Amino acid sequence: MAWSNADPAPHELLDDGFAPEPCELLVIGCGNIMRGDDAVGPVLIRTLFTRGVPDGVRIVDGGTAGMDVAFGMRGAARVVIIDASSTGVAPGTIYRVPADELAELPPIDGLHTHNFRWNHALSFSTWLLGPLRPTDITVFLVEAERFDPGAELTGAVTTAMHQVIEILERDFYPASGPSQERVEITDAGYLHLPERLSSAHFPADVCVARVDGDDLVLLPLVSSSNGGLVLKQRNAAGDRSLLVHEVFAFSPTPGSFPVAWDGERGALRVLMAEGRTGDPRGEVTDGDRGPDRGGAGARPMGGLPGDPDLRGSGTPAPADLQDRDQGAAGSRRDQADGGPATGPAGGTR
Repeated sequence: MAWSNADPAPHELLDDGFAPEPCELLVIGCGNIMRGDDAVGPVLIRTLFTRGVPDGVRIVDGGTAGMDVAFGMRGAARVVIIDASSTGVAPGTIYRVPADELAELPPIDGLHTHNFRWNHALSFSTWLLGPLRPTDITVFLVEAERFDPGAELTGAVTTAMHQVIEILERDFYPASGPSQERVEITDAGYLHLPERLSSAHFPADVCVARVDGDDLVLLPLVSSSNGGLVLKQRNAAGDRSLLVHEVFAFSPTPGSFPVAWDGERGALRVLMAEGRTGDPRGEVTDGDRGPDRGGAGARPMGGLPGDPDLRGSGTPAPADLQDRDQGAAGSRRDQADGGPATGPAGGTR
């Protein structure tokens, strides 16, 4: 439809008394939820919905909302659009492009919900909103691997999606957003990880861990077939428990510690130096463990400590395996089952 100078501009027809609530950030995920990696935008929006967003952030599934996305841009101070790309580079590659660098936009003729993508959103919003369209717009494109109908996101695209989420939370969320999350390390050497962190960064429930300077670094693995440390579910909320006492040479520093996602390394860093006051990282009271975490402060392995939040009490320490009721030489009574004392050959005395 052509507009003449005598006709009111499209944005002048939008004042119907139902303008969207102003927001600091509008996040739009575009793509087809039924075509493999093309669903990265809508899946990201659904993931944000599950995790929760702070006040001032509005999220929209552009894959199903279609042209309504452009209407929703009214009143948004900043806009972020996420979509899949197919340029031939490695799957999972992330492009971060300010919208003002994307001058070539498609025409809006023939636009419908089945072909609605990030560039269509910008093109349509330019036509519809005119001077009311937000100027602070950023586009994230995630290189897809497969577009098979009915397929799930591939591993590379899933990892990239979570990286985009971390960028959103770090660089785009309002300053009044949720405070930095923390994890707990117990005296027994278990790291308790909230469900949101485990589902976001460790979808296979397995990782490797190492000490890097003042930080404990947790690197997600793709599958349990790769080995590594297992994140066991510890409650109905889905929180996880991870045994890391060996990483600290069996002398863990208990306390509550903040965490930060290292996007370059693709790892979760536990900031031990910023943990519990009065118990700074590196001040070991039972001796200097040295650079290899051994030496005077190291303790014998004994057995695996029990986590009171998990079933079972772990492997008993060597002292617990000694004769509990020592009788004559070579005999003992097993108090666990109340059976008779046994001799070396297993006969009854």
